[in-house]
Amino acid sequence: MELKLLNEQGQAGAAVAAADTVFGRDYNEALIHQIVVAYAANARSGNRKQKDREEVKHTTKKPWRQKGTGRARAGMSSSPLWRGGGRIFPNTPDENFTHKVNKKMYRAGICSILSQLVREDRLSVIEDLSIDAPKTKLLSQKLQNMGLDSVLVITDNVNENLELASRNLPHVLVVEPKHADPMSLVYYKKILVTKPALAKLEEMFA
Repeated sequence: MELKLLNEQGQAGAAVAAADTVFGRDYNEALIHQIVVAYAANARSGNRKQKDREEVKHTTKKPWRQKGTGRARAGMSSSPLWRGGGRIFPNTPDENFTHKVNKKMYRAGICSILSQLVREDRLSVIEDLSIDAPKTKLLSQKLQNMGLDSVLVITDNVNENLELASRNLPHVLVVEPKHADPMSLVYYKKILVTKPALAKLEEMFA
């Protein structure tokens, strides 16, 4: 498997050899869907809270008498049938949203995503990506010269300059290989991998 090597002007040069076990896998849509959903579910903080009819602040007085009004019977205004009443099955903070994904499945899913990115010409390799100062303008100009607007940059070492320069760009994310999650790989239009990071990806998933 050979990957496209870009220079700082966004022009393709010599190809880079890559492992078929990582970048030459078949597309497995069901597995990719599973690991993306699991990643999103495991990131949930579980802090939503609703009140049941015992917790809402309502009087326990009967709204009207049982018979003779022509209206339906009502015991108290905290009933779940009433506006502002308590929920029947309320959401609680201790609700568990986690999904379990086996390590082999996760690795296979990431490899399937990377392989599909290569087939769609969305993944490219660069020798190195660095800037001289922590300036957003410098990084933005460099990415524009390469024709990249929405890009996930995977580099072996996220130094302070790159971190500070990229955090104010809404469609740019710079991460190390171990932090390349399935949602980011799917979300960004282009994936830019440095040569040392490519070796680490092969070491992690091959």
